[in-house]
Amino acid sequence: MNFFLIPIIFFGLLILISSFFVVKQQTAAIIERFGKFQSIRQSGLQLKIPLVDRIAGKLSLKIQQLDVIIETKTLDDVFVRLKVSVQYKVIKDKVYDAFYKLDYPHDQITSYVFDVVRAEVPKMKLDDVFVKKDDIALAVKAELNDAMMEYGYDIIKTLVTDIDPDAQVKAAMNRINAADREKTAAQFEGDAQRILIVEKAKAEAESKRLQGQGIADQRREIARGLEESVEVLNRVGINSQEASALIVVTQHYDTLQSLGEETNSNLILLPNAPQAGSNMLNDMVASFAASNQIGEAMKAAKKKKDA
Repeated sequence: MNFFLIPIIFFGLLILISSFFVVKQQTAAIIERFGKFQSIRQSGLQLKIPLVDRIAGKLSLKIQQLDVIIETKTLDDVFVRLKVSVQYKVIKDKVYDAFYKLDYPHDQITSYVFDVVRAEVPKMKLDDVFVKKDDIALAVKAELNDAMMEYGYDIIKTLVTDIDPDAQVKAAMNRINAADREKTAAQFEGDAQRILIVEKAKAEAESKRLQGQGIADQRREIARGLEESVEVLNRVGINSQEASALIVVTQHYDTLQSLGEETNSNLILLPNAPQAGSNMLNDMVASFAASNQIGEAMKAAKKKKDA
């Protein structure tokens, strides 16, 4: 008798154990009774009628992501591949609709994404696609929200995560960008060269000005020195003409002395005969005397004419 009770007790324990089941956090379980919807069970330890109720399925209430890759054409006839990431979740209060109204939510979402992207991108040029990718994402989100809300799905966010034009187009864009940067660099180099030339010219002009001022100061000091030398010679009875000639001759010999100190100098000063100094002195005195006579004659003629 006890031998027949053991299988019955064991079978009863199995049925009792199968009455209990656990639903994970952020998950909803759909219970059916003889094939008909019975209830939705949330997370925790749950109880069902053995052999009558069954778990028809479970839906995750977490945020999920679906990546959709679409190839389409822009307004300027450039083929481009876009990657659109759709973040969605099942609405907790609409688990029934999400489970029974829609069999393949991924396919449905993918179809809507294709439809919206291929309607929006052909209106834009390639550059605008990069600039207005957020507008494309918003258009996809708005369309999906309107369509998927009926099936118990909430679209959290849509993102255009990648824009990939044709390889030849990308190479051309890179060449254009490189050429534009080279043009900008050339302009900056030209401006820098122009500034350098202008500043160099200013520096040279300033250098010439200072050099001329130095020469003028030098000649002024030489003239002052000559004036003082003539005054000293006048005090000892040498007139101005003789004093000027004597100073010139002295400078002539000073120059010869300076040239003699340079052992590697190839300069030849003419005339360089021994009597050159005496001849120069006589010639200068004679020229000064002649110039004085001419000056006196011109003054006399002018006085006579005025009278």
